[in-house]
Amino acid sequence: MTFTLPPGNTRLQAIVGDLDFLDDWDERYRYLIDLGRKLEPLPQEAYSEANRVPGCASQVWLLMGRNADGSLAIRGDSDALIVKGLVALVLAMFDGRPLAEVAGLDAPAFFVAIGLKDHLTSQRANGLASMVARIKAEAARG
Repeated sequence: MTFTLPPGNTRLQAIVGDLDFLDDWDERYRYLIDLGRKLEPLPQEAYSEANRVPGCASQVWLLMGRNADGSLAIRGDSDALIVKGLVALVLAMFDGRPLAEVAGLDAPAFFVAIGLKDHLTSQRANGLASMVARIKAEAARG
């Protein structure tokens, strides 16, 4: 599987560059945890069942809407450090992107390309797939 980074997605490009620079998966996990720590907390009312992502072993919440230009606006959080880092990675991929681009992004190919798929437990991989499915469903609603 191959994945081409979307043009103009400098956040995702920077993350991929940082991950490529790191030597092993312990360092990459620490990097993902740091990404998660940089996420702004959601408003308290966003921690609701309506925003919770089913299929995740940890609690994950995604708050989605549209930016003024019609692109997808996503914020997220988790109660687990590594999963919160995965949320940050998913946000870098999809937040602020045009709806048509979101539909065409091959997230599984991206996770394979950066080596993440081979370093996740099946529960985390399922949770990651659930996050992506939720985001793509929101984008498909237009």
